[in-house]
Amino acid sequence: MSAHDFSAIIFDCDGVLIDSEVLALEIEIAVLGEAGLHYEPREFAARFTGMSNARFYAELEADGIARLGRSIRDVIHGAMQTRYREAFATRLTEIAGALTAISAVTHPKAVASSSGMEALERKLRQVGHWPHFAPHVYSADHVKDAKPAPDLFLHAAEALRVEPARCLVIEDSINGVTAAKAAGMRVWGFTAGGHMDKASGKRLLDAGAERLIASWDEFAREYATLGG
Repeated sequence: MSAHDFSAIIFDCDGVLIDSEVLALEIEIAVLGEAGLHYEPREFAARFTGMSNARFYAELEADGIARLGRSIRDVIHGAMQTRYREAFATRLTEIAGALTAISAVTHPKAVASSSGMEALERKLRQVGHWPHFAPHVYSADHVKDAKPAPDLFLHAAEALRVEPARCLVIEDSINGVTAAKAAGMRVWGFTAGGHMDKASGKRLLDAGAERLIASWDEFAREYATLGG
C-alpha cells in the first residue's frame, strides 16, 4: 500500500484503541458460567468480539434456549452491565501507544465501534482519545445493522466524504474485518489487545485482513513510510 492508496483511516475502538475486550471477555464468560452457560474462551472471543450489543444478547439468548431450555437474558444482562461499568471505571486503559499514534495521523479519521454511543463516548473520553476523533465517532446506534454488516463502516466513510475503497480500517475482530471487507475497504488486523492470543492473527488473516499490526509503534512506523 502506498500513500496514495487510502484517503482516510477508520479505527475500531474496543481492543484497538482501548484495552477493553480483555475485561469484557472476563466478565461475560464469568456471568454466563454463573447462569449455567459455559464457553471455551478462545471460541467465545472469535465468535462474539466486535459484535453489536443487540446481536450479542440475541445470540446468547438463543444459546440459552437451545442449550439450557430457558431464557437467560434477564439473568445476564443486568449483571454484565453492572460489572462492565465497575471494571471500566477502575481498570480501563488505552492500548499502549494508541494516543501518540493517532495524534500523528494527518489523514481524516473516524471511530466505528459496535458499542452503544453513550458507552463509546465515555470510554474514549476516559482515555483522552475523544478530542482526536470527534465529531467522527460512530457507533452501532447510527445504523440498523452493525458489524459484521458493512453499514457502520459505510456510514463513517460517507460522513468523512471519502469513497469506501479509499478507506483503511484497523480492526481486531473477525466481525470487524468481515464488515470492512463487505464495505469494500482495506483492513489491517490489529493484535496488540490483551484479549488476543497466538491464533488471533491467523483468524483475522483468514477473515480477509491484508496484514497484521502487532503494536501502535508498528502502526506509527508503517504510517510514516506511507507519507503520513
